[in-house]
Order: sequence, then structure tokens, then C-alpha cells
Amino acid sequence: MSADSRSDVLIAGGGIVGLATALKILARFPDRKVRLLEKEGGVARHQTGHNSGVIHSGIYYKPGSYKALLCRRGYAEMVAFCRENALPHDICGKVVVAVSEAELPQLEALRGRAEANGLRGVTVVEPGDFARYEPGMAGRKALHVPETGIVDYVKVSEKMAEKIRALGGEILLGSKVESMRGYPGEKIVKAVGNEYVTSFFINCGGLMSDRVARLDGLEPGVAIVPFRGEYYDLDATAQGLVKNLIYPVPDPAFPFLGVHFTRMIGGGVECGPNAVLAFKREGYRKRDVDLRDTAEVFANPGFRKLAVKHWRMGLGEFHRSFSKAAFVAALQRLLPEVRASMLTPAGSGVRAQALRRDGSLVDDFVFTEGPRSLHVLNAPSPAATASLAIGGEIADRYAKAAG
Repeated sequence: MSADSRSDVLIAGGGIVGLATALKILARFPDRKVRLLEKEGGVARHQTGHNSGVIHSGIYYKPGSYKALLCRRGYAEMVAFCRENALPHDICGKVVVAVSEAELPQLEALRGRAEANGLRGVTVVEPGDFARYEPGMAGRKALHVPETGIVDYVKVSEKMAEKIRALGGEILLGSKVESMRGYPGEKIVKAVGNEYVTSFFINCGGLMSDRVARLDGLEPGVAIVPFRGEYYDLDATAQGLVKNLIYPVPDPAFPFLGVHFTRMIGGGVECGPNAVLAFKREGYRKRDVDLRDTAEVFANPGFRKLAVKHWRMGLGEFHRSFSKAAFVAALQRLLPEVRASMLTPAGSGVRAQALRRDGSLVDDFVFTEGPRSLHVLNAPSPAATASLAIGGEIADRYAKAAG
């Protein structure tokens, strides 16, 4: 192997988590050669480039979990990164609203999590005060969460890539990892006909992370199931109905936040998403189908258990996917003035959700270590917010493993 093929660290995945990891390792170990492989023609082409751009506060996550700890740390780092690099962002705050009496206990539980996770300034909002925050909002009670913002994560990712290159890191586009083999002290990774030798391999493959782990000879213990989230745009004439962000109380049984309203940093208001099974891991349209991806999902005993347990909710999500009226009805629980005529179909995103064999959805970030490797096997929302903190966590683990 030539010297050019060698690196100290080789990262698979050019989404925001892979980029933040490269940036953190280069900052901590400036003498190490870091190379990142991305299979697409640019960075941030999948989960990072198809989300709603929210800088999350950390209110939802179980105290002490990776999500809670890294989201809080990542929130501060992300805001600082945007300020330092003059990236447009807005810490505009959001409201989480309970629309029925039955949701009030869960709203109170969220308030408790906000306190446990160290959020600042979270306040209870009674219906008489809704107009101060979101005049058109309906419900029984709400929480105002000031430490929530909006940003364009593609622009954040592009800035990270720029900094990686400035620090001497290398980003190779169009480089899909195809195979791996290990030897004492090194791994050889094949990507689109080229072979790369590395002392340490990091898998930030997102929607393909479980497959990349298997290439490394690991059994990850979870399988990635893709869930597509579909959005509508609020018509320009109706955008005055939403000042910032309006969220429902999430169902504690699922790691999804429910349909909501999000003001975008580039203008406009996005409504959604739902959460439907995608028949292709990178399938952003209803008609996108990949036979291998679909077969893997339905052959998974964990998915069958999940489907049996939650089939009613799944049917409801599919109904909203094909029925605009049903989607509008879900939005009207939060904002009664919304009408179907105000909404036009927008983009979609696909969430890489890890599923256990027992049928439970993994509700935390998952890091698995292999021989001279580390694999990020579950990093959905709030991974974009937490990306710099996740990168720091990975850099810490790399330092311990590689010295």
C-alpha cells in the first residue's frame, strides 16, 4: 500500500455526525491523518439534509441518557459554532402544548425533565397567555421552551467540511465502503475500487450504519428500520399563524415527536412530519422501493413484534400519508385555523431508527466498539443538534482505544 492510502483515522459517513467527529479528532490530535469517506457526491445528503433544522433544547430525553447529556452539551456547542462562523440561526424558542386533559400529566413530566436536564427559563403557559407566544394555538396548557432554535444544517455541515480541510483532513466523495478486513494494528477498507489502510475506523453511516458494522465483522444487535417523515409547507399568506415553533406532547411509547409547525431559518413554515415505514432506506418518495431494504424489514422478527403491538398507530400514520384531510386534522389539534388550502406538499426525510430483536425502538444514541473501530448505530434526532458533542464523545473513545 502506498503512503497516500494510509491514515490514522478513517471515518465512513459525511453527514453532520461524521463531519463533527472528524473536526473534533483533528482539533484534539492535529498531528493525526484523518480521512472521511462519503458515498454521495456531497456532504449532508441524507438525514442531515432532510430535517427541519431545529436546534433542540434537550427537554424530551431521559435524564442521564446520551441523548439528554449530549443534546444539552451539543446545544451550547452548536450555538457557539454558528456564532463563531456567522452562520444564520435564531434561538427563537418554542411551545409544547397539551391539547387534552389526558396529556397534562405527560406535559408535567416534560417540565420535570427540563429541570432535571438543566434547561433554563422553561415556563408553564396557561391558555389565557397563549397569545403572547402563539396567538392561534389551542390547548389546555403549554410549556414555553426558550432554548430552542432554528438553523440550516446543510450550511453547518459545509462549514464543518471547510474547517476539516483547513486542518489537513481529507474528504473523499463518491466513496462507498464495500468491504473491510482487519490485520494486527490496522484495517483495510475497500471503497469503490480503492483500498485505504487505517489504524482506526469510525462508522457514522447513519441509514447504512448496521450494514457497515457487519462489514467490520460485528453483529450490531440492532437493525436500522427507515421511517419516512413527510412535510407540508404553509402557504405564504398563512404563515402569520405561526410565530416560531409549535409542538405537541409526544407519545412516550415512541421516539417520534408528532406533527408540528416549524419556522425555517431561510423563510417559510414547515408542517409535519408523520412517521411511516419507508420501503427504501434512502427513499424520500412514496414510490421509492428497494427490494433488499423491504425484505430485511419484514424478515426482522423485531419489526413483526413492533407491528403486532402498534398496528393501529402505524395505520394512522399511513392514513395521514395518503390523506391530506387526515394530516390537516392532526395539525388542527394544535392550530385550529389551518385549512387544507393553506398547505402544499414539501420534502421528506428518512429517519434511521434502530430496532431491537424484541420489537422495541431504541430511544438513545448507541455506540459500539469493535477491534480498532467504533460504530455509531443509532443517531437520529437530536443528533444534528448534538453532533459536536457526539464528535467529542467519539474523540474521547478514540483517545482511550488508540492512545
